Amino acid sequence: MSRKQWAALGLIATLGLSTAACARNSATPPPVPNNYAKEENWLCRPGRQDACAADQTATVVQADGKTSVETFKADPNAPIDCFYVYPTVSSDPGGNSDMTPDLPERAVADQQFARFGSVCKLYAPSYRQVTIAALRKMMMGGASNGDGELAYADVRDAWKDYLARDNHGRGVVLIGHSQGSRILLRLIKEEIDGKPVQKQLVSALILGMNTPVDPAKDAYGSLPLCRKAGQTGCVISYVSFRADAPPPPTSKFFGKVAEPGMKAACVNPAALAGGSATVRSYFSDRTIMGTAMRPATVWAKDVTVSTPFVELPGLVSAECVSKDGFDYLAVTVHPDKADPRADNIPGDLLVLGQPLKDWGLHLVDVNLTMGDLVSVVGEQSKAYTAAK
Repeated sequence: MSRKQWAALGLIATLGLSTAACARNSATPPPVPNNYAKEENWLCRPGRQDACAADQTATVVQADGKTSVETFKADPNAPIDCFYVYPTVSSDPGGNSDMTPDLPERAVADQQFARFGSVCKLYAPSYRQVTIAALRKMMMGGASNGDGELAYADVRDAWKDYLARDNHGRGVVLIGHSQGSRILLRLIKEEIDGKPVQKQLVSALILGMNTPVDPAKDAYGSLPLCRKAGQTGCVISYVSFRADAPPPPTSKFFGKVAEPGMKAACVNPAALAGGSATVRSYFSDRTIMGTAMRPATVWAKDVTVSTPFVELPGLVSAECVSKDGFDYLAVTVHPDKADPRADNIPGDLLVLGQPLKDWGLHLVDVNLTMGDLVSVVGEQSKAYTAAK
């Protein structure tokens, strides 16, 4: 497969197939809806030892090489909820995944969602997402059997079940990445924006996705972008690229939208009002779909990291930029030859050892600002509960 084909596969795999590409054969009976009242149809729910109960302990490695261990504890009495839709990771062989979560589906919840358990109760439905196998088949010239409508319908049904059985008027944060973010954008548009439930939306974290916003309104629909601490009912969204490797001029992937007069949202969780700021990243040795999250070298010379996650304070900063028609979170690594820590971070999608430039740092979109995102949601929770 050529680099161009791999790049195209990347776009479709991460964003999910369009409705047109996923249209069902009219002769095929519609799939039976999932019953989300059944516990087994949820990847994560409060009070369970499931994918979101994985250890989040982190080793903090300072610039001088000194280390400390940061423990983690979920809050079983968190005053708000978080509802998560995971990205395209299923290794199932069919066009859509089944309802038995495989290792990548569990692993990505650990990487992207479990840490929010310190500020909210965690809900994540399993859903019959379009699989990588279906997308690969299409890119090889075959007809894709992936059904994007089925994936969306599952999440919509899970959302309705959550509202009916679990919400009880509580505030809720929507969290997604890539295909999951695409689904959440549609869910907001069709089920939340302008509906009574909108008043319960604490915020929406639409990560690794081009969220179309009206520059004059700085909003997705009627939901403004989050621009100050404690602001609620708003959206945080960005796609990330290395500052020295911006989106290629001909890229149609991340950082721009097709809607005339609109632009891709960019909100830096570490600096909501704008500008550059050091980000609080949580990187991991754990892998998703065989892609190592560790950089080419060890995290720090003569330092052994035995915890699932690592923090490298001050190593990475980020700033939302608008350049050459693209809007994205520009990520800068600040290496220091006298610093025993790694001089680079993971996150590039490599093919034959070379990064696919259209992807940017898509693999670590969430890891890059995880500490900041959790902090922002914590402040939003305080503001939301105080207002109630």
